[in-house]
Amino acid sequence: MSYTQLPSRSTSGIHYFAEGWRLISRPGIKRYVVLPLLVNVLLMGSAFWWLFSRLGDWIPAMMSHVPDWLQWLSYLLWPLAVISVLLVFSYLFSTITNLIAAPFCGLLAEQLEGSLTGKPLPDTGLLGIAKDLPRIMAREWRKLMYYLPRALLLLALYFVPGIGQTVAPVLWFLFSAWMLAIQYCDYPFDNHKVSFADMRRALRQHKTDNLQFGALVSLFTMIPILNLVILPVAVCGATAMWVDRYRTQFVR
Repeated sequence: MSYTQLPSRSTSGIHYFAEGWRLISRPGIKRYVVLPLLVNVLLMGSAFWWLFSRLGDWIPAMMSHVPDWLQWLSYLLWPLAVISVLLVFSYLFSTITNLIAAPFCGLLAEQLEGSLTGKPLPDTGLLGIAKDLPRIMAREWRKLMYYLPRALLLLALYFVPGIGQTVAPVLWFLFSAWMLAIQYCDYPFDNHKVSFADMRRALRQHKTDNLQFGALVSLFTMIPILNLVILPVAVCGATAMWVDRYRTQFVR
């Protein structure tokens, strides 16, 4: 029985996030998890070690922008400031990590899709990565160009007194959730040469579920230890989502 023929089950974003944790240990897939996992451990581990050494300076600086009329809410705004720093930092460094690990994440998505469907993709393996590297990097650049103007606009809100400590963290969390859904779902879409614009339109058809998936990835990216393994988990979960929901739409 193939993956897509399993009995009916919940297919929310929460379900696919949980599937990611199960699928990283799927027989025949574990060896493809190693390289993206290694990149993530080295980069995210070092980045969060540095971040936690700087939080003591950054949080008081952020709180200094709170206007006098909101000082009575400091006990609530302080945790929001910490969460804001973690959200921004987590997404920025996960973006850098994904850029470096993109070829290995694409290979993981490729091999998992073949395992789930019983139909391996052509040009698999390291040779396929070498041939596709320019296209993969161009795709990562396209995602970065989609992300940067929106991120800069949201970051500017952090410097608006009151709004920067209340509304901006919520907007950034929702934006990060959407971007992480795009980031990880893009690997199986790109393996089939689906355009970035077509992928975004497809993801918007199930936007709530994709936001759930991205929100969970975002939360786990902020949790020490767990954030070291979240990259391959997210790739596997997004690939399962592709197989269930989008593959028949784009693969003939």
